Amino acid sequence: MPSPRPPASPPLPDLGPRASDALLRLIADSVPVMLAYYESTSLRCVFANQRYAAFSGQTVQSIIGKTVREAIGEKAWQEILPYVQRALAGESVQYTREYAGPQGRAHMLEISLQPHFGVHEGRNAMVGAFVLINDITHHWEAERAVRQSEERMRKFAIATEEGLAFHRDGRILDANEALQRMVGYSLAELVGQSIFDFALPEYRALAVEYTRRGSEKPCELAMRHKDGRVIPIEVVGKTMPQQEGDYRVVVVRDITARKQAQEQAQEQAQEQAQEQARFLVLHDTLTQLPNRRHLMMQLARMASAAQERQTRAAVLFIDLDHFKTVNESLGNQAGDQLLIEIARRLQDGVKATDFVARVGGDQFIVLLPDLANRAAAAEVADALLARVRAEFAIGGTPLSLSPSIGISVFPDDGYSPDELLRRADAAMHHTKESGRGTRMFYEPGMEGQPTELLQQEHLLREAVFQGAFALHYQPQVRVADGRLVGFEALVRWRHPVRGLVGPDEFIPLAESRGLITPIGRWVLHEACRQLKAWHDEGLPRVPVAVNLSAIEFRQRDVVGEIAQVLQSAGLAPQYLEVEITESALMQQADHTRTTLQALQALGVAVTVDDFGTGYSSLAYLKRYPLDKIKVDRSFVTDTPADSEDVAIVTAIIQLAHSLQLQPVAEGVETAEQLALLQRLGCELAQGFGIAPPMDAQRAREWLRAQAE
Repeated sequence: MPSPRPPASPPLPDLGPRASDALLRLIADSVPVMLAYYESTSLRCVFANQRYAAFSGQTVQSIIGKTVREAIGEKAWQEILPYVQRALAGESVQYTREYAGPQGRAHMLEISLQPHFGVHEGRNAMVGAFVLINDITHHWEAERAVRQSEERMRKFAIATEEGLAFHRDGRILDANEALQRMVGYSLAELVGQSIFDFALPEYRALAVEYTRRGSEKPCELAMRHKDGRVIPIEVVGKTMPQQEGDYRVVVVRDITARKQAQEQAQEQAQEQAQEQARFLVLHDTLTQLPNRRHLMMQLARMASAAQERQTRAAVLFIDLDHFKTVNESLGNQAGDQLLIEIARRLQDGVKATDFVARVGGDQFIVLLPDLANRAAAAEVADALLARVRAEFAIGGTPLSLSPSIGISVFPDDGYSPDELLRRADAAMHHTKESGRGTRMFYEPGMEGQPTELLQQEHLLREAVFQGAFALHYQPQVRVADGRLVGFEALVRWRHPVRGLVGPDEFIPLAESRGLITPIGRWVLHEACRQLKAWHDEGLPRVPVAVNLSAIEFRQRDVVGEIAQVLQSAGLAPQYLEVEITESALMQQADHTRTTLQALQALGVAVTVDDFGTGYSSLAYLKRYPLDKIKVDRSFVTDTPADSEDVAIVTAIIQLAHSLQLQPVAEGVETAEQLALLQRLGCELAQGFGIAPPMDAQRAREWLRAQAE
């Protein structure tokens, strides 16, 4: 059976002469070259596309009928005349020509003259010529740039002391003399070798990847000299385009001297860091005076020497009166400047053999060895009183302070360092109780502590040892819809007599007796453990907030401990928040900023607690990375009836929003307060009107009810 014949193509439509001319014109004006046709005998233009006419400064209509000479001008005509004559002789001619564009920029044209033959007067003859002009300026400039770059590179390779290697796909094409000297190989030994083979084995993968990415950033490697020496180098690569394939230029610098200098600098930095660390162990970072540890060492030496020589020595315990007022009125920076100036005055007021230390806050100790009698200690104390009382000028503000000084004398008031320091402290407190601003020697009976306070301290220490604490959890909700957003963990002391005791009743005692750190650690561990347990039960995943005192924030490695606790509990960082007071933020600004930035990097949110009751400085709110601020309950309690409190709450909420912080209202107890907070745009709230603090079991039930 014969195969079917393919269908015939439909015939082209007969467009007619006029339509054909229009199509020809459309095609000619669409091509990206300049196109024209000249009659051979008169050299007059018969046809031109728009590009050709515009290049000659004509229109298509105006150029038709003009001779080549008329169309392009006398100067250009004289330049192309030899090529025209060759074309009229029947030769296909191609040439390039440079000309200056309208803005004086050099252009390069590629011109083709193609003779056209036809029947003329009964015989085959040349009847005209096609002119095709292509603007090849872009390619011409690129090639010229490559040639110029190669010439500059050649000159640079000769003159520079830096090694230069040229390679394609890792195979060395060329290298300058500087590189040959650097590696110890001749050019013949280098050409054709893999450039990666010269890198030490541990750097080859890095070198290959550097080349594969076409990187042009400095990269440090190491290579081996022909004689076996290891040479640290810095390389910078550059990909150079070429028609036959891209190649790489690699600049090689010997950085042996730099590495040696870096190692020396690193060793010096390590020595300085070690020296600084040794200094910081024994000195106060603010005043640079010896700290308590250094003091106790020096006090032991002083007591031992005084006993050996059978002389007297004295301990002066100095405490500044009403120093807290300076911090509260002028800020911590002014307080720090004042402490530095007091340290200087104390040092200037004693002999070189005496010893001045800062033991904390606004308390200083002066040790006076080799005293003839007690009166000599009184004279020094009186002189220091006068020095400290003299007016200060801090930030242009005149200030006056008075110190209270307690004095204990070796061996009259004791032999051991602890005993002497404790009795000087007791004398200082009696000085304050007796009117402040003077000095007083220790007398028997000054050390007496209230029995009840000692008993409370003993019970609290036992509680720390036994872990006799409990956490209660107070929900924090979204004001708009009452949805749970988190808990605040609140610590309670299981007092053996009084039952559960709130933090306000024992945290100050814990801070003053050095017990706040172990309590804080327990709270952090227990809160994270309990929250993870709730998460594992499938209960709503909300964060828990724990409170950090200013002492904990300053003295503990807060970030390290939190990271360790989160890892131990298996709790993600976004489910933990820490709450710190304004006073904690205002102390040791650099340390505080570093700690907060580290917490932020860890993923733990930070809330400023009881906002508005402390310094309330905008400066620290802008300076530190924070997430929330809490409106203190004292401002919320009397709202909405108290217009002044309403104004304060409004201002704090607006401030929080302007700083892109979430405001949280504490102490919410009524529906009217919630309605007010919603109108003011306060996102979060907590208080007895929402839910009281609950033990773990009740909080779990509350969570489950919320989930349902």
